Amino acid sequence: MGEWVLYLAAGNVLEMLRFGLTRTAIIRYLSGAKGIERKRLIGTNWALGLFATLILAAIIWILLFLFPEKIENSGYYLFFLWYPLLSIVNLPFNMAISVMHADQRFGKILLINVLNYGGFFFFLVINFFFLHWEILEIIYTHLGINILVSLICLINKWDGIQYIFYANKETNKIVWNFSKFSTGTLIGSNLLKFSDQFLISMSVFVGTTGVAMYAVPLKLTQILEIPLRSFAAVAFPRMSKASLENDMQKVKQIFYSYSGGLTFLILPILIIGFIFAEQFVYILGGAKYIETQNIFRIFCIYGLFISVDKFTGIALDSINKPKTNFIKVVYMAIANIVGDIVVIFYIGKILLFIAIAGFIVPINLDIFGLEIRAYNFTVLNTLEMVSFVTILFTLIGIIVGLKYLNQYLSLSLRKIITEGWKFFLTILKDIRTVFNV
Repeated sequence: MGEWVLYLAAGNVLEMLRFGLTRTAIIRYLSGAKGIERKRLIGTNWALGLFATLILAAIIWILLFLFPEKIENSGYYLFFLWYPLLSIVNLPFNMAISVMHADQRFGKILLINVLNYGGFFFFLVINFFFLHWEILEIIYTHLGINILVSLICLINKWDGIQYIFYANKETNKIVWNFSKFSTGTLIGSNLLKFSDQFLISMSVFVGTTGVAMYAVPLKLTQILEIPLRSFAAVAFPRMSKASLENDMQKVKQIFYSYSGGLTFLILPILIIGFIFAEQFVYILGGAKYIETQNIFRIFCIYGLFISVDKFTGIALDSINKPKTNFIKVVYMAIANIVGDIVVIFYIGKILLFIAIAGFIVPINLDIFGLEIRAYNFTVLNTLEMVSFVTILFTLIGIIVGLKYLNQYLSLSLRKIITEGWKFFLTILKDIRTVFNV
């Protein structure tokens, strides 16, 4: 199980880098391209994607050849042996997803994902009850399903491999100049997700116990990413197309509608989560994690701001300002890391020292039911303060993002609320229509 998890985890990191190199840029430019320009961009998508894949595969296999014993004893042997092959066979359907995303053909993207992930899940169920195959047979099946999905994309010409020789220096340069910053943004965004848990694990006082406790409310919060990603997938190509057509008014309208509308959409979920935090934590983590309910409440407050933060970044990318979006994420990452270090390694130590020394300090600060007492400092208090830092760096991201975005779009903050409310009412109307309510 451990080797399989490492195989997937390490593979997912490289998949993020491999397709982060081109996907955002291709979606941005391809959403408004036609004719020969479209063929060149799809060709560049294939050329850069194939180059990155072959380089990564070669490096991984060379390392396996040079250090076989160390790798076999590290737990990463399956990754070094099989991921290069996986990266090659799943390239066509990933190229197809990039093209379809730009064209807003979400039905076909859904079909590809159902065939790939749904097919593998179906196999795992069959294997669990009947086949009882070992890890290698599971990997063979995983590779086989990826090959099948890629073949479907190749046969239907969804991936655009037929245009690979249309790539030229101009389109390669355009995509690369955008991608070098969008890849940095992607890495920075993932650093934001994992830096909390990494720094918590580095603390002698908090340690792995703190990581486990922090993970439960964090997983609950990640449910909010489902509608956020869905809306972002639709908004980005639309905003990019409007930007390429120099229709900045439409870019602003989409930004107002989606950032405000999604906030209103998830607000009831946040309120319910805040009120019934204990029950939600119990369902996911069981009785031993109930004490982390206030961490989840803090994350519910954080949820109020994630839509505006997300769509400021999308808007900057869509108007061809990936460098500015990267700078925004750098500000956020620095704020998060510095805040976590101060909370975990300094404030925590000071309060713990006071508690151990036997001083009774009259600190009893109640915020949303949180009790921070210097004489009763615990791991839980540290994690609550870390979660407050999450709100802080998100607010910094919003302030920096809106400041930069305002230079190009002249935004009205009031319209995020007014236009967002209109969009929210439209969503409700669509939901009622679907369910005949």
